[in-house]
Amino acid sequence: MTNVGFTIQEHIERPPRSLVEAFRGIPVANIADNMNRTFCIGGRIRPFNEAPLLGTAFTVKTRPGDNLILHKAIDLASPGDIIVVDGQGELANALIGELMIAWAQLRGIAGFIIDGAIRDAGEIRKMTIPVYAAGVTPAGPYKDGPGSINIPIACGGVTVHPGDILVGDEDGVVVISPQDAPSILEKARQKMESEAKDMEAIKKGIWDRTWVDQILREKGCVWIGK
Repeated sequence: MTNVGFTIQEHIERPPRSLVEAFRGIPVANIADNMNRTFCIGGRIRPFNEAPLLGTAFTVKTRPGDNLILHKAIDLASPGDIIVVDGQGELANALIGELMIAWAQLRGIAGFIIDGAIRDAGEIRKMTIPVYAAGVTPAGPYKDGPGSINIPIACGGVTVHPGDILVGDEDGVVVISPQDAPSILEKARQKMESEAKDMEAIKKGIWDRTWVDQILREKGCVWIGK
C-alpha cells in the first residue's frame, strides 16, 4: 500500500567512507569550480557555526513548519550521515533546535542542512556539529506530518539524492554524486595546487594577468582613448 508523500525508506546506498573522507579539507569553491560551478546549494542557506561539513546525504521532505518526519530521520540516520531537509524554504516555524541537534550529535550524525528555519541559534553557534539553514525564528514546529525520508529532494535549488556526498565550509555546500566523485576529487586537488602557485606568484608580484586582456579582445571589447 502506498501513501504518497508519507513514506520512509530506511536503507540507502552510501559511497565508501574512504571516498567521502578524501574530500576533507578541500575548499568547496575548488570542488564547485570543477563541476561547472553548478550543484552548489543556494546562498540563502548559510552556516550557523564554524564546524566544517562532510558526509553523506540522508534526505527528508517535510510539510513546511512540521518536523514529525525529521524526528524519525534523526533516529534512523547512521553515523556520518548529514540530514538534508526540504522544508520549501518556509521560515514561519523552526524545524529543529538545540535539543534535537544535541541528540543527533550524540548518535554520530555529521550535520544538518535545513531549507527552512531553525531556532536556538545562539546555542547552535557554540556547537561542533555543522548546521546550515535558511533562517531563524523562535516559533516552534508542528508534529502532524506528512513527510518522506530518503527520496530525491530539492534543497536550495539543487537536487539531493540519498547517499550523495556533501561538503560544506563557510562559503556554502556543494553536492557530489558518488559516481562522479573520484574524477571531481582529482580535479579539485589539482585546482588547490594551481591556486597555491598563484598565491606564491601574488606574494612575489609576478602574477600573470595577460589572460584578462586576451579574453577581452576575444570578446570584442573596444578600448576608448588608448
